[in-house]
Amino acid sequence: MNAISNIWNHPKTSAAGLLIAVVTIAGVLSQQGISLGKAGSGSVVSLVTAVATALLGLLAKDPDGSQPSSGQTARLGAWMLIALLLPLPWIEGCTAAGAAQDIVNWTPSLQSAVACVDSTAALLAPADAPAFATATASFDAASNLLVSQAKAYLANPSATTLAQLQGQVVTLQQQVNAALLQAAGIKNSASQQHALAAIQAVGTIVTAMLSIVQSVSSKTAVAQMAAHSTIKLATVVPFLNIDQAAKMIAAHYNEPVVQAQVQVAQVEQDEMNAGF
Repeated sequence: MNAISNIWNHPKTSAAGLLIAVVTIAGVLSQQGISLGKAGSGSVVSLVTAVATALLGLLAKDPDGSQPSSGQTARLGAWMLIALLLPLPWIEGCTAAGAAQDIVNWTPSLQSAVACVDSTAALLAPADAPAFATATASFDAASNLLVSQAKAYLANPSATTLAQLQGQVVTLQQQVNAALLQAAGIKNSASQQHALAAIQAVGTIVTAMLSIVQSVSSKTAVAQMAAHSTIKLATVVPFLNIDQAAKMIAAHYNEPVVQAQVQVAQVEQDEMNAGF
C-alpha cells in the first residue's frame, strides 16, 4: 500500500521515474541492436526514447501550473539531463554491422552537404569566393572516397576495411577543420556566415561518422587516428554553431533538438578528450 500511496501522493516524481526507466531500457535495447521495428526512417526504440525524453522535458517545465519547490525543480532538471545523456544514437551500434550501417546512412547527407559547399562560392563576395573555393576543393574527392570506404566496410566489416575508413574519416575531418579556419578569416561578415555554415554542415556529418568509427575501433587505433589530427577540434569550436549541428542530428535521428544539443556537446567533448 505504501508504494501505491507514494504514487498517488507524488505523481510527478513517479511519472519521471517511469520515463527514466523507459529511456534507460530503450538505450540498452539500442546498444544490443534491438530496434523493435521501423518508425519512419528511424526505429521504434528511438521513437520511444524521443517521446519519453520530450515528456520528461514537459515535467521539468511543470506544465500543471503549480509552483514547484527549488528542490523539486533541481531534481527534475537532473532527471532531464540524465535522460538526454543516455541515448547517443550515432554510437549505439557497438557491433561492426550496426556501426557500418549507421555510417552508410549518413552518406547521402554528406554528399548533399558537399554539393551545397560547391554552390556556396556564388553567394560570397567576389573577393572571398576564390579563397573559399580553394579551401574546400578537396571535399569532393575526399567525401567520395569516404562514402566508398563506408560502403566497403558495410559489405565486409574487416580489420582492413576498418583501417581504411579510420584513415579517410580523419583525412576529411582535417580538411574540414582547415577550411573552417580559412572561412573564419574572411572579413566580409555575410560571406563569412555563408562559408562557415556550409563547411560546418559537412563537419557535423564527419564528426558523427568519426564517433561511429571510434565506437568500433580499439584504443590503439583511436590514438593513432588522433595523432594524425593536427588541427584540433578545440581550435575550430569557437567558429561552430551548436544549434545548427543539433538540428542536423535531430533531423537525421528523428529526435528532439534539445536532446541533440546535449549529444553534440557531449561528442565534441569526447572528441577533444580523445585527442582530436
